[in-house]
Amino acid sequence: MSGPEPIVTHEWIDQPEGRLQVTRAGSGGHPVVLLSGAGVDNAHLSWARLIPALAVDRSVYAVDWPKQGGSIPWDGLADHARLQRVVITLIDHYGLEQVDLVGLSQGAALALATAIDHPQRVRRLVAMAPAGIISFSPVVHQLLWLTAKLPLLNATLPSLMFRTRAGVARFVRSSLIPGPVEDVEEIVDEVVTELARAGGGGSSDWQNASIGFWRMRVDLRPRLHTISCPTLFIQGTADIGVAPKHTRAAAAQVPGARLEMIEGAGHWVNRQEPERVKRLVRDFLS
Repeated sequence: MSGPEPIVTHEWIDQPEGRLQVTRAGSGGHPVVLLSGAGVDNAHLSWARLIPALAVDRSVYAVDWPKQGGSIPWDGLADHARLQRVVITLIDHYGLEQVDLVGLSQGAALALATAIDHPQRVRRLVAMAPAGIISFSPVVHQLLWLTAKLPLLNATLPSLMFRTRAGVARFVRSSLIPGPVEDVEEIVDEVVTELARAGGGGSSDWQNASIGFWRMRVDLRPRLHTISCPTLFIQGTADIGVAPKHTRAAAAQVPGARLEMIEGAGHWVNRQEPERVKRLVRDFLS
């Protein structure tokens, strides 16, 4: 992995609702598509450290989801069906017959869904702290449904919490990265920048639309057993966004899947333990 740093560029794919920004690097090898999380995230925040490591010997494509990063503005709903089309649109746009998918949280849910619905397009799959595999007790579920329906709870209050850098830092340390990280101040600055670009924080369309009144509208568990490609799950043991028990159960349903638990890591496992995640992903995809 020696030699010059791969050149990273940005391109755009025009869509009826807006433009999708795609970060590209590297050439040749098996192409890999990186899918980031929901809310205050984007391709740079999640993958800035992984992109160069993968682009040494392969083509890398990292998309900003609608209403994130360079895919702002976006005029339309970015729910599960729309984000699935984003993934296939990217693959088709670049004429990629088959790709490796690496996703975090919301992105991991879309990676799993793509492997389920379009198995011929996915060679290998890495799912980090995947969403779309969780259910809640009845009362908790209805409270989450209410939160998803009320802008006061899913947008206004989170934006108030993120008004100051100190508030952002508390959120990052308590909810995303519970352990010591050398570049935590840089991470906080990057989150502040994304919040300013997005006009505040809050849950994504995918998160809000995935919760029905009685049950989850996006629940991939009944179809996980149909995934046929080699699959790696990566999960932090201190994740409060996706409890480790859910990822263990999901991994057990995917035939032949491998599970890597990272002790002490939170939801943003790729930022808290970037070197370990780099090694795991590179080794698995190779």
